[in-house]
Amino acid sequence: MSHAAVQDVAPAPAAPHQSLASKRLPRWAPTGIAVVAIALSIGIGSAAGWHSKVQWGLIAALLFVVITYAASTAVEGKRQAKDRIATSLVWVCFILAVVPLASLVWETVSRGTKVLDVNFLTHSMAGIASFGPGGGVYHALIGTLEQVGIATLISVPIGLLTAVYLVEYGKGALARAVTFFVDVMTGIPSIVAGLFILTIVLMAGLKPAGYLGSLALTILMIPVVVRSTEEMLKLVPNELREASLALGIPKWRTIIKVVIPTAIGGITTGVMLAIARIAGETAPIMLLVFGSQMINSNPFKDPQSSLPFYIWDQYRVGSEASYDRAWAAALVLIAFVMILNLVARGIARWKAPKTGR
Repeated sequence: MSHAAVQDVAPAPAAPHQSLASKRLPRWAPTGIAVVAIALSIGIGSAAGWHSKVQWGLIAALLFVVITYAASTAVEGKRQAKDRIATSLVWVCFILAVVPLASLVWETVSRGTKVLDVNFLTHSMAGIASFGPGGGVYHALIGTLEQVGIATLISVPIGLLTAVYLVEYGKGALARAVTFFVDVMTGIPSIVAGLFILTIVLMAGLKPAGYLGSLALTILMIPVVVRSTEEMLKLVPNELREASLALGIPKWRTIIKVVIPTAIGGITTGVMLAIARIAGETAPIMLLVFGSQMINSNPFKDPQSSLPFYIWDQYRVGSEASYDRAWAAALVLIAFVMILNLVARGIARWKAPKTGR
């Protein structure tokens, strides 16, 4: 073929990936759309006379979704626009969930640090006027540690054994009844648990003490431990159980040596969630423990305070100093729950079975 004939040959068609290429929004488009949506929401809110930042945020979220869909439809097509609007909705929901939490933490830290110091953590309210400055949270911290500790010592063995029964042994009407009552107990208000123990207290002629509050907290904690532990045990592969039983190991030993160690991370996390659930309860303490301004290290005798009760009591006083103490106690309570979760994660990682050599 001559050189002229080669030049007359039509050019080859474009590569498939070139013909299928489509326009896409730039990577900075979501950020730019978010800035535009915020600016428009501020303008609309100001023009309408709305001073609430919550209203501005909701308008910005709506505008972000609408502008994203319109821009993606114009550039990328309706199919890609549907994918982007789904992603936008996920981000909006995430931000709407995080903003209140971040706002709560920021408000608690900013207000709680005014009086939070060593003196606040090591002194009680004994001899301190509730409406005046000074005093501390030591007596309430001791009460919370003891009451939650007693409730945990009672609840964890009962909840763990109940979950093991439901997963490993439970069949028939009894297992269904236990599951039903656990589900019902999960939704019991704390005031109902407190009234139940209060009825027993009145019938037995007992006096207010920290352990009575622990019994009410136990009622609230057991169903959370049972449900979380049950779900974690169900995640253990049956192959591990079958391999252990095939070696002639009894079922009870398989549960102790194989099943529970495999799920220990999730079980520990569930226990910490249950502790966080009861650490902030106030109603049972008000009914059964009565609170106290003095340091009482004996949970089996005389009234005792706790962090939630202390926060409520100080906020009820209504003075500037009591408000500062209430916010500081709230910060201590949040730190207490956070430390427990960090410890739980450390224990779970330490006790988790090794997957490699």
